[in-house]
Amino acid sequence: MSSATDRTCCSECQEFVSNDGDTHIESRRERAKFVSDTKGLGSHLKKMFHRGDMPIPRSMSSPEDSTLEAIRNWERTKGKRALLCGVTYERQKYKLKGPNNDVISMQDLLIKRFGFPSRSIHILAEMDSYPHPTKRNIQEALRFLVQDNHKGDSLVFYFSGHGLRQPDLFDDEIDGFDETICPLDFRTAGMIDDNEINDTIVRPLKKDVKLHAIIDACHSGTILDLPYAYSRNEYDWLDNNPPSGFYKGTSGGHAISISACEDNQLAVDTSAYSNDGKQMEGAMTYIFRKAVWGNTRLTYASLLASMHRDILVARQKCFSLRGIFHRNRLQEPLLSSSKVFDLNEPFVL
Repeated sequence: MSSATDRTCCSECQEFVSNDGDTHIESRRERAKFVSDTKGLGSHLKKMFHRGDMPIPRSMSSPEDSTLEAIRNWERTKGKRALLCGVTYERQKYKLKGPNNDVISMQDLLIKRFGFPSRSIHILAEMDSYPHPTKRNIQEALRFLVQDNHKGDSLVFYFSGHGLRQPDLFDDEIDGFDETICPLDFRTAGMIDDNEINDTIVRPLKKDVKLHAIIDACHSGTILDLPYAYSRNEYDWLDNNPPSGFYKGTSGGHAISISACEDNQLAVDTSAYSNDGKQMEGAMTYIFRKAVWGNTRLTYASLLASMHRDILVARQKCFSLRGIFHRNRLQEPLLSSSKVFDLNEPFVL
């Protein structure tokens, strides 16, 4: 394991992390101290907390009200159902260029590779034909995704956007930090943290229901707060249960998360993989889709192996990612789960 403590700052979210590549869950408390001691982070997080604690207005304008009602009335198909969320943060200084392309490519993958009916896939994105990924819209859509889930359902939550961290106040995190996703309006409405995501889409899963979350964001390793995380270094599942002992599992179903990086790492979007070198997309999203399209007998083990190989190739070529010529910006994806299972099981959405 690397013990380097080079400091890396995410140019979009201004978060400082330790740039130590491979990471053991057991060492997160030590890294938490490093991060908390970093100059300026405390005031940054204090501001983020202030924004997140702002009261939600009791009344909404008619367009907002209508959008929430439309989400509640989305068609609730049986069997397969997906929520795809892409946040570009249009007209903001931390804008991303890849998420719109990401959600469209993931929609295509679900339909053509896994047989999802198009009406069963719902999208939040900053495009005219879709509801925007505001905090309240994402929260409502997450509730919709798992509402009335039944035996045999296969659910998918995909997110492409910014992710951040904030101090854990309830002893639920081994590393002392909650992970978050950033909605379009996170600066005013606040972020959505891993505790809320777990409560909303993990806990309600009934027996014989499976949820896959695919999260292409910084600091997304344990964004679902699942009890187990797989270590490629040890070829074994590591215990990620909260120190508080609070139950973070399901109501009988199975939740699996594939994240772009570990909790203390950064994810990137890049044009390095496009044919013309211009189209931006999430690096993790690209290598995930490539692995899935290229193998009709895919298992969880072969999926991770394929993604690992593509990352090594990209590092060797020293791709320029978002203008930063840094081969280590491409991180290993992290697999986490609500229960220990055999990675030789077929990967099916």
